[in-house]
Amino acid sequence: MTMPSRPRVLIARRIFPEIVARLAAHFEVRTSDDAPGGLQGDALIAALQGCDAVFVGATERIDAAVLDACPILRAVCSMAVGTNNIDLPACTARGIVVSNAPDVLTETTADFGFALMMAAARRITEAEHFVRAGRWQHWAYDLMAGADIHGRTLGILGMGRIGQAIARRGVHGFGMKLVYHNRRRLAEEVEAGLGGARWLSLEALLREADHLVLVLPYTPQVHHLIGATELAWMKPTATLTNIARGGIVDDGALAEALSQRRIAAAGLDVFEGEPQLCPALLALNNVVLTPHIASASLATRRAMADLACDNLIAAFRGDTPPTALNPEVLAGMRRV
Repeated sequence: MTMPSRPRVLIARRIFPEIVARLAAHFEVRTSDDAPGGLQGDALIAALQGCDAVFVGATERIDAAVLDACPILRAVCSMAVGTNNIDLPACTARGIVVSNAPDVLTETTADFGFALMMAAARRITEAEHFVRAGRWQHWAYDLMAGADIHGRTLGILGMGRIGQAIARRGVHGFGMKLVYHNRRRLAEEVEAGLGGARWLSLEALLREADHLVLVLPYTPQVHHLIGATELAWMKPTATLTNIARGGIVDDGALAEALSQRRIAAAGLDVFEGEPQLCPALLALNNVVLTPHIASASLATRRAMADLACDNLIAAFRGDTPPTALNPEVLAGMRRV
């Protein structure tokens, strides 16, 4: 087979035209404009034939079956932070470099996570639906009364970059008390800078938090980490906000807890099996539902895509991609 003059890259989802143009200056580019949510399965394998690299987001699954069917693939560059859709060990074993896009979306995602928490606590979505339905006839002392944010206890599960950014908003902006659970306790000076944050066990965190925010990466070990047992530990006045990944929360168990008012409210940006949702969630008025948009400002999404481009270009120039997850495999890459 005649090799292309330049490495061939598949952009596996619809993306900014200027990103396509930027990559086209370095690669032979194949686009997927008819797949706004990303190519999957057999369609992805078919489109990847003859490609040296693939540009993906958070949903295109790059597993051993895809890799075996695409033997010349040498780079998988994601514009997302999470890589649970990419089999990193399988890529490493085949000499395929993988990169993601951390840091550039931290503040935007934290803004959204805090907003989603507030919307759930203050019943904003429920109140808007109430007004739009023409049900607002008079003022009452308990009309759409929700829970305060200021001065309450913020619980964060997962204290990486985004978790700490949410913590800063709560502690310094709203005078919240901070408790958290993480695999490793933060340094004492970091805890002190967050108003004397306290590390707690998972159970103690859930029992103490007024507003719980999930910001941990998904792995098989945390699948359904928050299920019926864990939800029962929470206060009946508490809220739960998930901007991490679907599957960390048992959505069915959460829907049941919400319907029985065993917790007050939830804000969910991610779902198990998304874009499909647990049908029981749709029937509830005490849950705010958004379509995985925590990083969705135009400036941030562009920065994420640019970082994926930086990684792709660096890999085929023989440089180490800025956010490579397995840079040890870079030897022998084709140059651009």
